[in-house]
Amino acid sequence: MTANRLIDTGAPPGERTGTDAPPGEPPYRVGRARSVLRVVAIASCLPYVGLKTAWMAGSRLGIPDGSPLLDGGPALAVANGATVLMDGAVVVLALLLTRPRGLRVPAWLLVLPMWVASGLLLPIMTAFPVQLVVRLLGGGDGRPVGEGSSEPFLDPWVFGVVYGGFIVQGLALGALFALYARERWGHLWRGRLRDLPESPTAPALRATAVAAASAALVPGVTHLLWATGSTAGLEPARAADRTSDFYVLEAVSLLFVVVTAVGVLLLAFRRTGRLSLRLPLVLAWCGSAQLACWGGWLSLAGLMGAGEAADRPTAATMVTYAVQMLAGALVVTLGAYFFAERAAASAPSAQGALDESRGALDESRGALDESRGS
Repeated sequence: MTANRLIDTGAPPGERTGTDAPPGEPPYRVGRARSVLRVVAIASCLPYVGLKTAWMAGSRLGIPDGSPLLDGGPALAVANGATVLMDGAVVVLALLLTRPRGLRVPAWLLVLPMWVASGLLLPIMTAFPVQLVVRLLGGGDGRPVGEGSSEPFLDPWVFGVVYGGFIVQGLALGALFALYARERWGHLWRGRLRDLPESPTAPALRATAVAAASAALVPGVTHLLWATGSTAGLEPARAADRTSDFYVLEAVSLLFVVVTAVGVLLLAFRRTGRLSLRLPLVLAWCGSAQLACWGGWLSLAGLMGAGEAADRPTAATMVTYAVQMLAGALVVTLGAYFFAERAAASAPSAQGALDESRGALDESRGALDESRGS
């Protein structure tokens, strides 16, 4: 297997996978931990997919009388079908992350869906447990994430089942991706910030980081205002229905804005040289995914759910989500360039190591031939 083959496939040196394994070497095997995580990730999709499928078939399971979901019509059916496909993508990801063929899939075909999944699941994984704790401590009778109307929306047990499944899904899929990424790209984030070499694109990357952090100020200020009780920019219905859950979700959204800005600025300016490179990369990944994907999801939900004037998102709300998406997109673009440079820099070293090993092998063969001749 050549160095270029290793780089193109992303398989770490010495890794033999599937049909690439030479005769006599064991095939690719998945450990028990990954097998369990795969089963958990797939099983955690069942509650959500089952409910959505039942609703598309006409069932009213978990939908109370008077719920706006009963009047959703074709648009709601299409939305339900799309979300079922999105959850089905989790099953595909879980299989690719634990099969030998997954190591030969183009990087973007795995990284992009995982980034989107992170952006959609992280707010629920973070906010929902906090909302439950706040309610247990007597902090209010708030509704779970996503319920924003005084009318009955869904039975309370639905949120626990669905969001509980999402949390398990996110933990299992995240663990699988972390193990996979460590094997395939672990060399790209080893070391500390001070070990990063200067590159010709550094000024452009720093400018992009500043632009992303500046754009994040808009949703950051907005979420701060909403988390502290302001109704500026909120549609009337949403302002009237604020509960403890609303404030928790806004505080979590503000947290992700801060995480994004800190991660991207650390990565661009590298002021704390002893810091592990892994930390700002994780911060930038999680923050950019939440900003871009959750902002996009809320924008789409606002446009599709437009009904009464009091329920329609205001211009300020839509601008906040749009700028949030822009900030997240800038950060993930910067990350893509960063990893492309790191991968390009590691390619010559990989080729050099292979050439050295070949040279050593040739020397040993020559020495063996000489000993035979003598």
